[in-house]
Amino acid sequence: MTDIKELLLSRIRDVADYPEPGVMFKDITPLLADPGAFTALTDELARIAERHAATKIVGLEARGFILGAPVAVRAGLGFIPVRKAGKLPGATLRQAYDLEYGSAEIEVHAEDLSAGDRVLVVDDVLATGGTAEAALQLIRRAGAEVAGVAVLMELGFLGGRARLEPALAGAPLEALLTV
Repeated sequence: MTDIKELLLSRIRDVADYPEPGVMFKDITPLLADPGAFTALTDELARIAERHAATKIVGLEARGFILGAPVAVRAGLGFIPVRKAGKLPGATLRQAYDLEYGSAEIEVHAEDLSAGDRVLVVDDVLATGGTAEAALQLIRRAGAEVAGVAVLMELGFLGGRARLEPALAGAPLEALLTV
């Protein structure tokens, strides 16, 4: 695992003062542009899905789509997008959650998840954990089981893991990198 961590870290670019002064943004676009690194990432996340017997992958808008869709293909699983409210046609389940300043809502198509599903949530970054927590609530409201959460990178200093632990209810949270 050390080799893959080194590979992934070497392809993540720090961008100072983005999107605002004082923030060090972790840009994954160089990783996505490198086919070897992107394949290694996809393979590792697919192994996590297989290890936790997932039957579906949920990707969180928007970079979770970029990572989650190829993971689903590699693992032979279905892919379900969780989108910002108002972006999906048809019947949806909606979940509100709190942000640092304000609130937001996410949605999933109600018919895409069912009682027999074990769902792995895939995203690029675990920051404060609010979006992932809301996604876990949506998955359970749809009647499915949470197989876990897998992220490329956890920003440990933001405390997302502590916030997410109660919502995980024992399901695993795996971060390939912690910064």
